[in-house]
Amino acid sequence: KLETTKGDIVLKVVREWAPKGADRFHALVKGGLYDDVRFYRVVHKYIAQWGYHGDPKVAQKWVEAKIDDDPVKKRNVRGTLSFAKGAPNSRTVNVFLNLKDNESLDKQGFAPFAEVVEGMEIADKLHSGWGNTPQQKKILELGNAYLDREYKELDRIKTARIVE
Repeated sequence: KLETTKGDIVLKVVREWAPKGADRFHALVKGGLYDDVRFYRVVHKYIAQWGYHGDPKVAQKWVEAKIDDDPVKKRNVRGTLSFAKGAPNSRTVNVFLNLKDNESLDKQGFAPFAEVVEGMEIADKLHSGWGNTPQQKKILELGNAYLDREYKELDRIKTARIVE
């Protein structure tokens, strides 16, 4: 469950779709990595992305811990979550929520591991005024201080918790 500044988004992780991604997401949520994290890349009717911890020292440790890709077993349709990656076997902490059907991402190797079961209307309301503008390198280096100074309107995850 993601408690956000706009309301709650409840996810269902489906390990069978992408076991390595599901296990990593579970570890990140359990470890509190997504608490007080900004939705730094929200592109209206495309995706909402988050992942870097607000403390650069914490973020850096996780960014160095890459996981191998999972084969794509589920399509990137509206409401599914996948890990972002820049190259094969480079997934770390950044995930994105598909705000529309993005099946072109399937061929690029983005393997969904979860889906929204409640709160998709909340995801649709996340602040998208900055689009791709926030720089990931600066987020990693400066954390929430950079985002709060330059992009005050960004919505955030207050807490991410595993609920049974």
